[in-house]
Amino acid sequence: MQANNKQHELWKQYQENKDPATRESLILEYSHLIKFIAGRLNIYFGSNVEYDDLVGFGVFGLIDAIDKFDMNKGVKFETYASLRIRGSIIDSIREMDWVPRSLRQKNKELEKAYWEVENELGHSASDKDIAEKLGISMDEFYKLLNEVNVTSMVSLEDFLEQNYEIGADIPNSNKADRPEHEVELVELREILGDSIEKLPEKEKTVLSLYYYEELTLKEISAIMKVSESRISQLHTKAIIRLRGKLARHRSLLDE
Repeated sequence: MQANNKQHELWKQYQENKDPATRESLILEYSHLIKFIAGRLNIYFGSNVEYDDLVGFGVFGLIDAIDKFDMNKGVKFETYASLRIRGSIIDSIREMDWVPRSLRQKNKELEKAYWEVENELGHSASDKDIAEKLGISMDEFYKLLNEVNVTSMVSLEDFLEQNYEIGADIPNSNKADRPEHEVELVELREILGDSIEKLPEKEKTVLSLYYYEELTLKEISAIMKVSESRISQLHTKAIIRLRGKLARHRSLLDE
């Protein structure tokens, strides 16, 4: 674990006595992780959930990470805590259950429409293609994208949790005990990589800036010189396309 002297001393004290005051100091020391992750998750929630609420949900994840972290495992705390914080925020959103069932159904219909149209065309579907497939106007289509934004995020999270979260080295995981795990993981990564390459350029750029450069919605908006709402729409379309292809791949593996 890479830590400065102050952090190292705090961890040493906490491992020895589990003192609440020391834990509070550790929470303050790593609170920047919560703010960073909450800021990035804003791309999904927009005005639906307040930033301060996301931070509040993330605090529980940080506390859980501090309580369960083992310095002797050789895992960097920031990496471990980030997974716990992100998971805590997403779990809290799920528990709120404010996404109507009808909206979840719309998300499934949208995902199905993208898969069917793109499978038929052999290339990425345009906004007009999908609107026509769904029998709605362009204004209705863009409104739908804004509505299903958070639903798409939760759906993709569910999928990745069920299919080995890509790139996540989660401590105490028993995934390696399954002989077929590595083969399936390689296939999944190849499918995902190929699907990303085939995305429309603007959607690919948003994913690159968000997931690889780790920029926030506001930062991506400034770089691409379009509104945050437009960035959110591009992100939603990319995720829906990818999830449809990944789910199709998974169903083929299960046949």
